[in-house]
Amino acid sequence: MNTFLIVLIAGLSTMIGTLVIFFDIDKDKIINYSLSFSSGVLLSISIFDLLFESIKMFNKNYRIIISIIIFTLFFLVGLLITFFINKRIDKNDNIYKIGLLSLIGIMIHNIPEGMLTYISFKINSRLGINIAVAIAMHNIPEGISIAVPIFYSTNNKLKAIIYTLISSLSEPLGALISLIFLKYVINNTFLGILLSLVSGIMIYISYIEFKSSKTNILLFFTGIIFILLNLML
Repeated sequence: MNTFLIVLIAGLSTMIGTLVIFFDIDKDKIINYSLSFSSGVLLSISIFDLLFESIKMFNKNYRIIISIIIFTLFFLVGLLITFFINKRIDKNDNIYKIGLLSLIGIMIHNIPEGMLTYISFKINSRLGINIAVAIAMHNIPEGISIAVPIFYSTNNKLKAIIYTLISSLSEPLGALISLIFLKYVINNTFLGILLSLVSGIMIYISYIEFKSSKTNILLFFTGIIFILLNLML
């Protein structure tokens, strides 16, 4: 029960990102600033976290060259999935499309995070808590990347909050999947494939956000540094 509570708290930290929509700030500025920041966050998570973690998972069963090939294959699949989803969503509302893609990508990303936190807590409670704290820290800007584009494209705070909540609940869903299927399905190769897919999805979303904002380079690199410091901690 304590394990699920820890995972739930880490997931719900995503909701902190929704606070941004309650501040009376110029619409164009908050969209551009938040997209610049979150594009740096997503890029940093993909390159410095998911990429290496995925290859590390594959490397437990395969040689390094094979691990890199498998990662690259599923990374490209993740890119293509997001590319086709992007094409299917209404092009007339680009900001809404960014929020929806962020929701999808972050949900898929949060599921293995929930698995990781649950498994780590079962192995070592201190390790599990440390991972949960680190995840909670980088969930906050992920919440911003969903809430801001959804709110400013629909002018509906409730919808932005609900979309972000759906994303945050995918974290305990990952823990539940671990509880039910850990002995049967989840292994290093499965987790490696999932992380590879998510890495491709996140990179594509980061590219769309970067392209769609009047990029604030300082905030873009602040997002990258934020995740690097988080990973170091």
